[in-house]
Amino acid sequence: IMDGTCFFKFRHTMKNRLASAFMFLSALMVSAFTVSCATEQDLYKDEIKRIIVGAQVPLIQLESSFNGERLSYQIENPNFYDSVKIASGEATPKPAVFQAASLSKVVFSYIVMKMYDRGEIDLDAPICTYTDIDRFEDKESASKLTARMVLNHRTGLPNWSTSPSSQEWPTSTITFKYPVDSCYGYSGEGFAFLQRAVEKIRGKKIDDIAKEEVFQPLGMEYTSYEWQPMYDTLTVDGYNKDGENRGKGRHPRANVGYTLRTCAADYAKFLQALLDGTGLSPQAKEVFFAPCSEKAIRYAANHRECDNSIAWAMGIGTEENAEFGKVLWHWGDNGSFKALFIVIPSANGYLTYFTNSNHGHDIINDITSLVIKNKAPFAINDWINQD
Repeated sequence: IMDGTCFFKFRHTMKNRLASAFMFLSALMVSAFTVSCATEQDLYKDEIKRIIVGAQVPLIQLESSFNGERLSYQIENPNFYDSVKIASGEATPKPAVFQAASLSKVVFSYIVMKMYDRGEIDLDAPICTYTDIDRFEDKESASKLTARMVLNHRTGLPNWSTSPSSQEWPTSTITFKYPVDSCYGYSGEGFAFLQRAVEKIRGKKIDDIAKEEVFQPLGMEYTSYEWQPMYDTLTVDGYNKDGENRGKGRHPRANVGYTLRTCAADYAKFLQALLDGTGLSPQAKEVFFAPCSEKAIRYAANHRECDNSIAWAMGIGTEENAEFGKVLWHWGDNGSFKALFIVIPSANGYLTYFTNSNHGHDIINDITSLVIKNKAPFAINDWINQD
C-alpha cells in the first residue's frame, strides 16, 4: 500500500509516460501521413513525366485543386533539359513563364463582365457606340456587332484578317465570313474589336486595365499582356511538332486574343476567382457562365459528335458532361505553345496546364484521367483535336 507521497509520484510518472506515448504515436501518425502524401505526390509527378516524355513535350506546368486536394508541378522532359535548369537555361526559384495563347480571352472576358456588372458597358449595345468601325469593309454589318456576340463568338468574323503579329494587321481590312449573329465562328478579330472599345471606355491600355481589375487584386505577379523585363529570363522557348526550338515569340502589341504570358500558379489564382465568382455579383456570374443556346460547331462543313456537347458562354467554353454536369473550359494554341483549363463547379475544382510544345494538346485525355479521374473522356479533347 503506497502512502500519499508515493502515490502522487506514481501518478505523476504514469501521466508523463502516457503523455510521451501519446506524443510518440501522434508523431508516427503525422510522419506516416506525410510519407503517404509525399509518395502520392511523387506518383503523380512520375506519371506526368511519363506522359510528357511519350508525347515529346519539353516542359509542363500543372495546377489543380479538387475538394481540397491540391497539385502543383513544373516538370521537365529529360530528353530536352537537364534536371537542374528550367527551359530558359537559368537556375532560378521563379516559375517559368509561358504564352497563354487564347486563355488570354478568358481574362479579358472577366474584365468585360466586371464592367457590365458596374454598368460601364452594355452587352447588347452596338460596339460602335464606344469605338470606330473604320477597318470593316461592311460597315452596316459592323454597326450591328455587340459585346455579347463577340463573347459568344457569333460575330460572323474570321479568326484574324491577317496575322495579328504582322506589321500590317492594325490597318488591315476586316471582311465578314458569315452574316452577323448567324452561327458560332471563333474569332480573335472580334475580341480585338471589343478590346478597342474597352480601352476607349476606360481611357487606358488593356494591360493597365488588366493590372487594376485582375493581376494585382489576385496576386498574379508574373502575368501580363505586354512583354515585361522579367520575361527576358523567365519565358520559355516553344517547340514545333518536329521538336525544333522556335524561340520565345515576342508579340509587337498587347492583344487580348492571344498575347497573355503567365505561369500555371498565376492562372490558377484566376481560375479560383472564376469558381468563387470573385468581383462579380451572383447575377453577373450567372450571365457569364450561361451557354449560348446554339452549339459550338467548330467546322461549318463537318458537324462532329463532340459538337453536341460544346457551347460558348461569355468568352468561355462549356461542356454538358454526363458525369459532372456543366464544365467550363478553354484551350490555348499559339502553335508551339499549348494550354488548357477545365473548371468543374460540381466538383468545386479546376485543372490547368501549360506546355511549350506543338504536342501540348495530345495529352489532354491522359492528364485529365490522371488528375480529375473522369470515367469517360471529355468531349473537349475531340472538339480540340478531331478534324
